[in-house]
Amino acid sequence: MERGWKPVVTIAGWQTAASLCYYSIFAATAFVREDFGLSRTLVGVFLTSALVGYTLNLFPSGAAVDGFGERTAMVASLLALAVGTVAVSLAPGFLPLLGAAVLLGAAYATAMPASNKGIVASAPRGRENLAMGVKQVGVTAGSGTASLVVTGVAAVLTWRVGFWAIALLAGGYAVAFRFAYSGTGGSGRLEFPDLSGLADDRAYLLLVVAGAFVGATIFSMLGYVILYVEDVVGASAAVGGVLLALTQIAGSAGRVGAGSLADRFGGAGGAATISLAQFGAGVALFGSLAAGVTALPIAAVVFAGLGLTVLGSTGVYYSCLGDLVASDELGAATAGGQTAINVGGLLAPPAFGYLADTAGYRAGWAALALCSAAGMALLWGVRREISTGP
Repeated sequence: MERGWKPVVTIAGWQTAASLCYYSIFAATAFVREDFGLSRTLVGVFLTSALVGYTLNLFPSGAAVDGFGERTAMVASLLALAVGTVAVSLAPGFLPLLGAAVLLGAAYATAMPASNKGIVASAPRGRENLAMGVKQVGVTAGSGTASLVVTGVAAVLTWRVGFWAIALLAGGYAVAFRFAYSGTGGSGRLEFPDLSGLADDRAYLLLVVAGAFVGATIFSMLGYVILYVEDVVGASAAVGGVLLALTQIAGSAGRVGAGSLADRFGGAGGAATISLAQFGAGVALFGSLAAGVTALPIAAVVFAGLGLTVLGSTGVYYSCLGDLVASDELGAATAGGQTAINVGGLLAPPAFGYLADTAGYRAGWAALALCSAAGMALLWGVRREISTGP
């Protein structure tokens, strides 16, 4: 496949459409809480159910990408995401809502293995970190757009109509993507990935463990921004949606900027260094929330900072991972890294919600500051392993 910015932008568009569907549930937390009469803890369970489906389907999705190429997997995934988004909006009760969220998450599982493989194959030489950052902007752009669509439409009609509009957009892009992107080939066989080689790479293993703390901080923060704005800052869900969108916009800038800086540092070590700095900033910003932030302007600044740092870290995280493994192992390696991120996301949001219910939001933010500190320590280990070599 020919390298260049055109396929990179096409993949970024696909990532935007996919994230528009998946992150719609994070934008709907206030409305789901009201419609189904949920506690903060059960809102976390709702978000976690989507991650369960996401996590269970990661390795099968990685195997499908390695076996049949990323284009086929990406088209099928985006169509399934559109269906899952509609299913969430039509759920008549809490248990069916959880089931629909599981299906939505399973459909999203293809996103990282497929899009990362496409970026590694198509990015201009020497600009791989920047290209990964551009692609990762699709995550923040899609989720930010979802927050505006869902909360904006809900202010006029109902949040469910916003979900239908998102599904329509995703289905349309799936058709366009089928003709705009050629993709790479695969082995032609659906095989469970061999992880024995990856298990011997200490830098990769440390990076995977760090991914659990990436997921814990990202998914907890995204899941509770709107509720925090409602419960502590005292603003409406619509204002919370705007703040969530601002966080995502800052995350987009962080991913591009971090990728460009990592290219200047060079290789996996450069990506690990930038990610380490972003986690350090996350410790300080989560700490400020734990100290108490109740004014809307200050909250906006803090969450924008978390967008630049915590949300902005995933592009260089995947770039580092891609530099550590061979191209024919990338689907499996990405599935391993994303599984770790999802494990953090499975455990942390309900725990954050429980802390918010029992001890207050400050305790939840303090826990995320500790998670960021743990991620820093692991990324320091990754840098050391890379610098010393085998």
